[in-house]
Amino acid sequence: MKRRILLVDDELAILLTLKAVLEISGFEVETAASAREAKLKIRSGHYHMVMTDMRMESDSSGAEVVQAARKAAYQPAVAMLTAFPSTEVEGSGSDPDKLLVKPMNTSDLLLQIEALLVTHEDKKSKAAVAAAEVSPAPRKATGRKLASAR
Repeated sequence: MKRRILLVDDELAILLTLKAVLEISGFEVETAASAREAKLKIRSGHYHMVMTDMRMESDSSGAEVVQAARKAAYQPAVAMLTAFPSTEVEGSGSDPDKLLVKPMNTSDLLLQIEALLVTHEDKKSKAAVAAAEVSPAPRKATGRKLASAR
C-alpha cells in the first residue's frame, strides 16, 4: 500500500516539483493550492501525512491546515514547509510534527519525511496500546444461567 501525502502550497512551481519528487519516491500525492482546499480534502480523504506551506493566502493559512489535520480522526503526521522559519509557530496550538525549511536538498527532504512517518506511526501504535491497556476488556458471556437461590 502506497503512503498518501496531501501537499499544500500556493506556489504552483513548488507544488508540482515536490509532487514529482514524492511520486518518484513511491508516495501517492494529492495537492491543494490553498488552506480552504486542503481543509476540504483533509475532511474527505485519508492521508498518512499532511505537508503544508506556512504562509499562503494569509499568514495563518498553514496553521489552519495543521489544526484541521490535528482534528482528523485518522491522525496524519503533519509537516510545515517554510522559507522563513520563525518561532511564531511554536506554542500557537498548531504545532506541526516537523518544520521543513525550503529550499531543501531532495534527498534530505525524503529522509526527513521517512523518519517522520516512522516515528509518527510508532507514536500512534504506542498510544493505541496504552489506550487498550486502560480500558477494561468486555466480559464474555458464558451462556450458562445461574441457579436462583430458593
